[in-house]
Amino acid sequence: MKGNKKLEQNKHIETLPLLPRSLLTGFIGGIFWSTIAILMYYFNFSEVSPRLFILRSWLKDEWTDGWLGDLVSIILVGLISIIVALIYYSTLKKVNSMWAGVLFGIVLWCLIFLLFQPIFNNIPSFSELQLNTIVSTLCLYILYGAFIGYSISYDYHDTQVRETT
Repeated sequence: MKGNKKLEQNKHIETLPLLPRSLLTGFIGGIFWSTIAILMYYFNFSEVSPRLFILRSWLKDEWTDGWLGDLVSIILVGLISIIVALIYYSTLKKVNSMWAGVLFGIVLWCLIFLLFQPIFNNIPSFSELQLNTIVSTLCLYILYGAFIGYSISYDYHDTQVRETT
């Protein structure tokens, strides 16, 4: 009886492979942090919201200004975050440091607010943004990058340790 219990404890629980878990992390991170971004917009910490980036740059319909626009934006950011997680997984998963995710978030912020800004005609240029918007969105992207990056890296290294034991 005692030997059977020990064997049951040593059995590994079958889980999803690492890549699907990483993509799920990206989706959940996108949903969570875009919801925080919308709250930041409503509480005037930022003059931009995911709705302005995702929907209002291309659609001018009335429904995009309300709660439905926010909900659709949150889901779309979640889907886009799957691609972001795939990029992190492909390039930086072996870096077991929170700082890689922080730098990844800073790079994402620079890409969105500096390089890709002309694509989003609803968003003011960098020189027109208020300081509180710059600081709060940069902090949000740092937290988003740290969440995505450290979650994927930790999961990768944890999987490596489990496979070697």
